This record gives sequence, structure tokens and C-alpha cells, in this order.
Amino acid sequence: MTPSDASGGTPSGAPGGRWSSLDRPPLNAAALRRHLVGEGLWSSLEVVSSTGSTNTDLAARAGELGEGAVLVAEEQSAGRGRLDRSWVAPARSGLFFSVLLKPGPGVPEERWGWLTLLAGVATATGLSRAAGVDTALKWPNDLLVSVEGEERKAGGILSERVPGGPSRAGGSGGGVVVGIGLNVTLTEDELPVDTAGSLALAKATVTDREPLLKAVLRSLEQWYEAWRAAGGDPAASGLQETYAAGCATLGRHVRADLPGGRTITGTAEAVDTDGRLVIRTAQDERLAVGAGDVVHLRSVR
Repeated sequence: MTPSDASGGTPSGAPGGRWSSLDRPPLNAAALRRHLVGEGLWSSLEVVSSTGSTNTDLAARAGELGEGAVLVAEEQSAGRGRLDRSWVAPARSGLFFSVLLKPGPGVPEERWGWLTLLAGVATATGLSRAAGVDTALKWPNDLLVSVEGEERKAGGILSERVPGGPSRAGGSGGGVVVGIGLNVTLTEDELPVDTAGSLALAKATVTDREPLLKAVLRSLEQWYEAWRAAGGDPAASGLQETYAAGCATLGRHVRADLPGGRTITGTAEAVDTDGRLVIRTAQDERLAVGAGDVVHLRSVR
């Protein structure tokens, strides 16, 4: 990793440096730390100019870092989504960051899978407050926006379990690195595929990445602390109900491509207490899907 300069960007003379796009200024790492680090969950915040993957880097350091470490990259060369899909975007065109969470012994490990869904709720909530944009959730980890009435993917979440030292809640049972990637100022010409979108294309009222990052991290802290205080119970913390209310997958005709090549088609009816998507098939079976790739299909008339 190459650390950023004091202002949080790359040196001015570097290729793709801080003055290469006046519409995409670098993040100010010092200012972000002043606003976020210290009293609450966030224990450290580092901004790097470029890296392969913030998830990979943070996972490698999980044992030496405290809970609440945040790693932000201005650019990722090997960003990953689910199923090892790549996530690449122009430098400073989005938010690419990972956080280290260590729920501790108060939250059973079988509930840690909710952290991906929690991050989705927190991101959508933060963006609604800071940018006035509605962000829908596609189970389990996609963030959707509306561009000219069309549903587009503007972001994604990838969570990975890691070994680690003690958390603030005690215990030393490792933790979870949660990575969030969000397209902020990408133009139509820069989109990797025509099904992608960005906050700018969705007419967000704010595309300045610093207030957006602060809003998402503050929202993530609020939801995480409420969920942990409830022992990871998604119902008691309000997470399950809020996720369902913002989930664009529920009520849709979907196809779930499962590990091993199996496919399920039906109507997505609910998200159960384990965070699984419940699908009702044409044979009136209710099947719970915990892993797989879900595709929204056109409704059957």
C-alpha cells in the first residue's frame, strides 16, 4: 500500500494525481479522523492512494488492529465483490473502504452473517440523510439506485471473517471485515456495464465524498451498536424489519443460482431470522436460500 499525503490524496506530480480531476478532489484523511475517530466505534482511519483491495489489506492486519479500524482507498486495482467478481472504477470516483468489526462473545457467531445486511441498511440510511437519494437493497449485498426510472447497481458489500485480537466487548474470537464499494460520480461513459449506476446519475443532492463517507460510517456505527446491544438479534434491534422494508428483492419474481449448479425460481417472500432469503416456488414450496446469486426477473403475468 502507498499511504496518501497529509491531505489524503496522492502527490500532485504522481500519475493520476490529486490535480488530475478538479471535479474529483482527494479525501482529507486528517479531517475525517478529526470528525470520526476517538469517542465512538471508529478507532483509526487511514486513506491510501491506491491498493489492490481494502478488504484484503485490512484482513491481513486484523490481528494487530483494534475494532473499528477503517481503511479507505482512493482507487482499487483488484476490488472484489461476491463470487470473486471484480470491482474497478476510476480513481476518486467513488467510496471504496473496509471496516473491522469484532462483535465479541455477546453476539453468537451464527448471527454474524447479518453484518452484510446491516451494512446495507446503514449505507442506505446514511445516503438518504446525506444525499437525498433513495437506495434500495438487493439481497444479499447490492445497493440499487434509480437512473431515469431504471434500476441500476451503484454499490456492493463484501464481508469476510478474520482472526483477530480482543474486541471492546471482550473475547478474542476474531471478527469480520466489511467492505463497501459505492459509485459516486461515475458518468454513463465510465460505467463498466450498462446495468451499473452512480449517485450522480441518480441525481443525488450531494456527491462530495467526505460528507457521504462520514454519514455512512456514522449510520453504520449506530446500527452496529444497536444490533450488538441486542445480542445480534435482528428482530429486537429492528434490523430485520428495516431491511425488509428497504429490500427491492422481496415480492419479486427471482432466480437463485446456488452453489453446486442448482437453480431455484419463484417469488421472494421474506428474509428469515438467519438472514436467508425465503423463496416460494411454483410448486408452493418455501425454500430458504443462504448463499447464491439472485437475479430479479420480470413478473410472470
